[in-house]
Amino acid sequence: MKVILTTTIKKLGKIGDTVAVKSGYARNFLFPNNMALRENKKNIQHYEKIKDEMRIKEESKLNDAKKLIEGIKAIKITFSKEADEKDQLYGSITKKEILENLLENNLKVKSDDIIIKNQIKSIGEHKIEINPYEDIIEEFSVIVNKN
Repeated sequence: MKVILTTTIKKLGKIGDTVAVKSGYARNFLFPNNMALRENKKNIQHYEKIKDEMRIKEESKLNDAKKLIEGIKAIKITFSKEADEKDQLYGSITKKEILENLLENNLKVKSDDIIIKNQIKSIGEHKIEINPYEDIIEEFSVIVNKN
């Protein structure tokens, strides 16, 4: 099914792109969340009318993502955990814990936006990536101290 995107969606396309998606994805996710329009003459004309409004919304999302990155740069993400004599944690640091840490600092990040390449299972400094908007990826340090 061909649809016109009314918002930028990671790994699918940017606002205004015409993309082919599975009909179930369009019916159950894109259409109910007003993220896309079915491709036909009427909707193409409708999209042309609302294009400027959609671009303003996308610019707003982009600015919010930039502010979020600046806010995360201003804080340090640190954890104190129990560890053995070889500095291995009993467990690991999860996305959920990182999200809660950021939320305590009034920074709201979606779980999908956090990328942990290597599991955090030891004491020290570890790198994670945060991707709040398409093409904005920033690397941050997570510091784990022994409790």
